[in-house]
Amino acid sequence: MGKKQSLREYLKHHLLIGDGAMATQLYQLGVPVGVSFEEMCLSNPKLVYQVHAAYYAAGARLLETNTFGANRESLTRYNLENRVTRINRAAVAIAREAAGDDAYVVGSIGSIIAGRVRSQQLEGYRDLFEEQATALLHAGVDGIILETFLDLEELLLAVEVVRSLTEVPIISQLATLEVGRTRDGYTLTDAFAQLKQAGSDIIGLNCRLGPAEILRSFETAVVPDDVELSAFPNAGRLGLADGEYAYKSSPDYFAESALRLREQGVRLIGGCCGTTPEHVRAIAQALRGLDPLPRLNPQLSEEERQTMSVKSVKQRQKPGIVDLVKKRHTVIVELDPPKDLDIDDYLKGCAELHRAGADAITLADNSLANVRMSNMALGAIMKSRLGIDPLLHIACRDRNLIGQQSHLMGLHALGIDQVLVVTGDPSRFGDLPGASSVFDVTSFELIRMVKQLNEGYSFSGRPLKQQAQFVVGAAFNPHVRRMEAAIQRLERKVEAGADFIMTQPVYDAETIELIYESTRHIPIPIFLGIMPLTSWRNAEFLHNEVPGIKLSPQALERMKRVEKGEAARREGIAMAKELLDVAMKHFNGIYLITPFNYYQMTAELTEYVLQKALREEVAAGKAVGS
Repeated sequence: MGKKQSLREYLKHHLLIGDGAMATQLYQLGVPVGVSFEEMCLSNPKLVYQVHAAYYAAGARLLETNTFGANRESLTRYNLENRVTRINRAAVAIAREAAGDDAYVVGSIGSIIAGRVRSQQLEGYRDLFEEQATALLHAGVDGIILETFLDLEELLLAVEVVRSLTEVPIISQLATLEVGRTRDGYTLTDAFAQLKQAGSDIIGLNCRLGPAEILRSFETAVVPDDVELSAFPNAGRLGLADGEYAYKSSPDYFAESALRLREQGVRLIGGCCGTTPEHVRAIAQALRGLDPLPRLNPQLSEEERQTMSVKSVKQRQKPGIVDLVKKRHTVIVELDPPKDLDIDDYLKGCAELHRAGADAITLADNSLANVRMSNMALGAIMKSRLGIDPLLHIACRDRNLIGQQSHLMGLHALGIDQVLVVTGDPSRFGDLPGASSVFDVTSFELIRMVKQLNEGYSFSGRPLKQQAQFVVGAAFNPHVRRMEAAIQRLERKVEAGADFIMTQPVYDAETIELIYESTRHIPIPIFLGIMPLTSWRNAEFLHNEVPGIKLSPQALERMKRVEKGEAARREGIAMAKELLDVAMKHFNGIYLITPFNYYQMTAELTEYVLQKALREEVAAGKAVGS
């Protein structure tokens, strides 16, 4: 090849073969999963050299340094955060030794942010990109390859940082979870345009998808002039075969795919996860002696454009709780799903609460980590059989992101659009202590993701062809030592997109007043939680053992005097009514929690709230009339 030109100049007139997967090869050579592959540059440089040399011998003339995760954040997991510079410089030296004089060595920098990127978080990663890029540039790379970035915003930050340090070519590669769109919702046409403007010389795709899906992605994208394209697909999808996980795509298939990528104007072609020197050799042989082809941008039909757009959904047929609470006192009643298979009594309770005037019935999502019937199933039955508006809790504990989005899509299909997002109690404290807790995301992140469905995009950023219409609630626990910290958490939930707030149950007037004064600036409705006590033992248990609940000394003393039975429940109702008298002065939203499925108690309290509100409304009308 004769490496006299810069990488930028060379790609203007030539095809270039990249290397394949580093981690796949190191694993095949005996390096176990769970260690830092990047650290091998220090502890076993000969093994890393062996991989580079194998790719070079196969025909690769662009070698990536073994530094994908050699940033301070990633290396901290292995207590290697103080070796960022050493690892990156050693990696360049190893790749340079294997490359000889006729190949390019580019410094690999991978995505740092594991979860979905948030604009306000980005600045904290600027220094991490700068530290790694500086080490690679000082070691003498021919370019920087930024790869496997799921979110355009993070990649743009990395490009900005690197471009401010150097004039060497920058290869910017996105990893899409689906054809044609980034995880944070940008089309590839938009993404490519922004990456060029930010200073990228070569733009492309790598990882996550195999050759066919990456090819389809290029076919749907408009690419700016004066940039070259790169493609480093995975060896197909990872699957289980003969008891082992493996990638399916063969070297011959990669050779055919390389020819198709060339037809799309791609000039730098290599491989990502699952690819081997055999895949690279097949690419090199297929492209030997061929010149690059010009890029012909697609002309999308109106039908194709429509498939990339999002349709608005019809508005809710009747007012939801947020609409109602802005006009009048509104009551949400919680009735926990049963722990067994019989739902007759449960539905009887729902009907009784509905007759009492409850505006919505809310169903917990395996509260206290105890197994109960699916609130989704019961919510659908309530809605279809009884005409009751359900409000479902969604816990972060039990479902990974795949399950969460699937669950929400199902709710949308059922017409259930009022939800309360909660963290959820850890599984080890429930009745199946061997169960695992998922917690893929926090309640803040899940609120944002639910609201993203309302914009018509999946968690991954894929357009859903229709917008959801979820009204999203968030929980608030006022029983904390530092109310300021609790309010700050509440403000973050509002910022994330919460439409209303539901509080933990309150048992004294002073706390109600404190909540009111502390939340007067909160711009969304608050439903104050009231749960009637049923006995002295119930009060003692709630106060001492249930997270997020604290009773006043006066409440405890009153229940201790009556202890249990019907008298205790009557006392619990009387105390709840006293609290409601205070709460209704400050809050239109009332959240009644049914204890032990004694729905008769919360039905009576529901009637109390609505009758009291009606009397006050009539009295106010008479006062105005006089």
